[in-house]
Amino acid sequence: MSDRLEELAGLVIDAAMGVHVDLGPGLLESVYEGVLANRLRQQGLKIDRQLPVGASIDGLDYADAFRVDLLVEDQLIIEVKSVSKLAPIHTKQTLTYLRLMKLPLGLLINFGGMTLKEGLKRVANNYREARK
Repeated sequence: MSDRLEELAGLVIDAAMGVHVDLGPGLLESVYEGVLANRLRQQGLKIDRQLPVGASIDGLDYADAFRVDLLVEDQLIIEVKSVSKLAPIHTKQTLTYLRLMKLPLGLLINFGGMTLKEGLKRVANNYREARK
């Protein structure tokens, strides 16, 4: 699973770079999310968009505790932002999603900067990258 997860992350990053080059910064998150989801689907990947995720907290079930922007192949969370600069809370939000869904890796992608490199962050939940 680890190699596949790394492969998926690479595909998402490549697609996100293309979206950023084509659209530039300044649009709403929903636009970047939709275009990125479409490009990943065109590659044959299973993409869930705005997936409601339930959580059980203190013995109570919350059917729609949160929504994942994109879930790739049921394995990789993508949290999309369009802000001038990422804040620590964005990383914490993504990590919380990973923990509640018991998934090892997510990508936090901010399309609001001049380059995607400054807005791309891997978020790990007890995940170790595959050794080559």
